[in-house]
Amino acid sequence: MLVIGEKVNIMSKTIGPAMRERDPGPIQEMALRQVEGGADILDINLGPATKGGPEMMEWVVGVVQEAVPGTRLCLDTMNPEAMEAGLKVAKLQPIINSTSAQRSRLETFLPMAKTYEAEIIGLCMTEKGVSRDANERVEAAMTIMAALMEFDVPLDRVYLDPLLLPVGVAQQQAVEAAEAIALFGHLNEPPLKTTIGLSNIYNGCPEHAKSPMAAALLAILIPAGLSSAIMDPNDELQMLVARTAPSELRLTDELEKSISVLRNEVLYCDSYLD
Repeated sequence: MLVIGEKVNIMSKTIGPAMRERDPGPIQEMALRQVEGGADILDINLGPATKGGPEMMEWVVGVVQEAVPGTRLCLDTMNPEAMEAGLKVAKLQPIINSTSAQRSRLETFLPMAKTYEAEIIGLCMTEKGVSRDANERVEAAMTIMAALMEFDVPLDRVYLDPLLLPVGVAQQQAVEAAEAIALFGHLNEPPLKTTIGLSNIYNGCPEHAKSPMAAALLAILIPAGLSSAIMDPNDELQMLVARTAPSELRLTDELEKSISVLRNEVLYCDSYLD
């Protein structure tokens, strides 16, 4: 499974100021640390990037590539101009993070994927928001696939992301995502690639619950067909699950409990791992 490191993120208390002040040290240190932890690809998240986004993206891509020249990048911003600035200077095939099934986003980002021969993450959501169940996720995926063909982007360049709400908001989401990923496998031959942002599941959770919750989500989704994840490559438990064949994975009590929560077998509460 491909591991996409999530930690070059403008929301970080150390990386954000370094991006804004054009200080390469913390950014390059974080990039190298993630690659040494096992990341195959690094996500560069600039968020909205409304102020000086193109210049910032070009600079960050440059300093990260200088630190880890053999590592592909996943460019993450809502600013189309910043996205294109990063795509122009990416030396290895980049990933666009992301489009959705919304027509305006498809029309914005799929032409870039074609022009720069980039891969692209397709979030299975529409104008109405995050899909409620597996069937709605499949409908969104089919809309994305149709648009890929319309804009002449090969289907093997897309990563379908079922997208999740936090466990504290919608506990059943992990089960629906697993079913959706399994169904995605029947939409094309060969099956399309898939991904997920693990941090979505534990947003709002106490700190001690985040690692086992993310690892438990991997343990549920990998057998369903998950082929990559945006995650913390320096988290030992997450990496253990990511790098171990499901049939060989030995579950700790903490991991078993987290899996039970995500399978909706046990009611989640913030103190459940205490």
